[in-house]
Amino acid sequence: MTDNNFIQQLLERNKNCCGNFPDKELTEQFIDDLFTFLFASYREKDLTEASLLQRYQQLKSTFEIILLDLLKSKEPVENNARIFFEVLPVLYHQLIKDANATLEFDPAATSIEEVLVAYPGFYATAVHRIAHQLHKQKIPTLPRLLSEYAHSKTGIDIHPAATIGERFTIDHGTGIVIGETTIIGNNVKIYQGVTLGALNVTKANATKKRHPTIQDNVVIYSGATILGGKTVIGHDATIGGNVWLTNSVEPYSIVYHKSEITVKGSFDFSEVLNFVI
Repeated sequence: MTDNNFIQQLLERNKNCCGNFPDKELTEQFIDDLFTFLFASYREKDLTEASLLQRYQQLKSTFEIILLDLLKSKEPVENNARIFFEVLPVLYHQLIKDANATLEFDPAATSIEEVLVAYPGFYATAVHRIAHQLHKQKIPTLPRLLSEYAHSKTGIDIHPAATIGERFTIDHGTGIVIGETTIIGNNVKIYQGVTLGALNVTKANATKKRHPTIQDNVVIYSGATILGGKTVIGHDATIGGNVWLTNSVEPYSIVYHKSEITVKGSFDFSEVLNFVI
């Protein structure tokens, strides 16, 4: 195959089967600018109404440019941008509740400002709430692009379709996976390495509930894995570290993994040695 034939094949495939994609760099810049805009009052001094309004208008303009790449028509772009920015104040108040919950739950957090600017779990939650709103508006591709950007920055992978209640807290966060059909209630706290996943990844189950439901006031400690669309963690339960669950848990339960650890002194060689160092 010649180089020209290969190039022609690529062009033909792009023409016939590929959809519309948002500008990746512009999208990433938009979400970071939006995050800064929402919490600018915690980071910057001498803000004015005029300066914030100018940023707001620029964000709306950028968002419409991103949508135009996807929707290719002025009317759906304007309608979706209007809906999103009408909902933005609601998302902002949800995020303030998340930040305050983190401040209350985490003994290492010293101020709301620290949570807003230095906690990767809060950043991932903020991007998720924005991506989830776009998912509800049925905007293609963009929600997933946002969630993957947050994933790349924080190590926290939350599918934009996952439903998360108020006052959500992610502590540390690295390695968390929250699947597409997960439902999380209010006042839930999750530590690093937690997986809320599916029992299998069969494509035939794509439209079914494959991921667990976590009810209100649940704490899930590091390394826990909870799988299955029928698995329900009852309210006020505590799931200990490294627990593996594929069955439901009653409210107020404490679930923990029992491990055996043997500690010996440096000169305790009562057992026969069958190795050489």
